Amino acid sequence: MSTGTLLAIIVAVVVVIALIVVAVSLLRRRRKLRERFGPEYTRTVEDADSRMAGERELRAREKRHDALDIKPLDSSVRDRYTRDWTTVQDEFVDRPEDAVHDADRLVTSLMHERGYPTQDFEQQLKDLSVEHGRTLEHYRAAHDVDALSTRHEATTEQLRGAMVHYRALFDELLADGGQPRHARA
Repeated sequence: MSTGTLLAIIVAVVVVIALIVVAVSLLRRRRKLRERFGPEYTRTVEDADSRMAGERELRAREKRHDALDIKPLDSSVRDRYTRDWTTVQDEFVDRPEDAVHDADRLVTSLMHERGYPTQDFEQQLKDLSVEHGRTLEHYRAAHDVDALSTRHEATTEQLRGAMVHYRALFDELLADGGQPRHARA
């Protein structure tokens, strides 16, 4: 076998190995994104022009999230939020629409207290998706019912569902808020 042929075989083998390494790396990266974002991974990829664009969006969310100062809650603050939630829940009996609005405000306040920006709902969703992708659909559903109730178009059952949805994110933010950031990783 000539040196040229041997060299061509070696180059071809190296290229194949490099391609395999790149493919495995991409698959691991994709798997990590799926695990981290949960259902939000699928939603984002489906809404994007391509899988690569969706994954690029998710990585950008991670980068933005890492720059935020998300902090744990002091136990006295967690206790106060727990009491506030109980008050909102009790309010549901007599004033369900008001309770849903108050639940929305309480969840937003808790997010702010933890260090999440709260000015824009769509940005809230993106920021929350990094650590709370599995409960994000609850937040979307509750927010939709809150908008309906602002127009007095939500049924009592929808309002009740909104409270359950808000509670899912509230509980996660509250429980998650008691741990230092490095302990959650």
